[in-house]
Amino acid sequence: MNRIYLRTVGTSIVPDQHSDLSKKQQVENMFDGIAHNYDFLNRLLSFRIDVLWRNKVINILKPFQPKVILDVATGTADLAIALKKLNPKSITGIDISAGMLEIGQQKIEQKKLTQYIQLQKADSENLPFADHQFDAVTVAFGVRNFENLEKGLKEINRVLKPGGQFIILEFSKVKVFPIKQLYHFYFRYITPMVGRIFSKSSNAYTYLPNSVAVFPEGDEMCVILQKTGFKHPICKNVSFGIASIYHSEK
Repeated sequence: MNRIYLRTVGTSIVPDQHSDLSKKQQVENMFDGIAHNYDFLNRLLSFRIDVLWRNKVINILKPFQPKVILDVATGTADLAIALKKLNPKSITGIDISAGMLEIGQQKIEQKKLTQYIQLQKADSENLPFADHQFDAVTVAFGVRNFENLEKGLKEINRVLKPGGQFIILEFSKVKVFPIKQLYHFYFRYITPMVGRIFSKSSNAYTYLPNSVAVFPEGDEMCVILQKTGFKHPICKNVSFGIASIYHSEK
């Protein structure tokens, strides 16, 4: 049986409780290790529903017509590429994993989007950007991996323009019977097993359900957003609560 790791940092959890590395270092190493199989496993394990979730993010931002966008924890740049549908002037994607960024850059070049999307290695808790630089900031499945959640959110708030839009797409805990029981079994047992087979990682796809289990969600997350400077946070559950979309502004 998979168990929730004991070593935590605040409300977050580390991939390997036996490692002396910081959460940030562990997450970087973990994603570097699974980068080449990440997109394949994402589509396989999510039945491609993650594509629909990203489209919902696009639809939320569409009325605001953001011209300069930052995608934090961009990974292999799926959301950054999808954001091109909004016709912004520029999209910047940042991540701490060089391995994930390498795959993302290949996808951007294949789609001939290099003049619109720039990727760079950077830490979400120490963003290398000026104050009030972006019209919108997005984070898809990345806030769980922040070592210090509030510090990362405050940094995002700092680089947003006044009135700028902030969207978080993140996994949450299903509460609807019987979807809750079915998804718990799939997420807790099937996902780690398939992940280990294809990614050869013993931690990455066990860390995923464990990190979701302890991460703040719903009203609790909205309170944290307000505490870190964001206004009017709204949480919308998608796909029976498998994921949540948080929309707020500076």
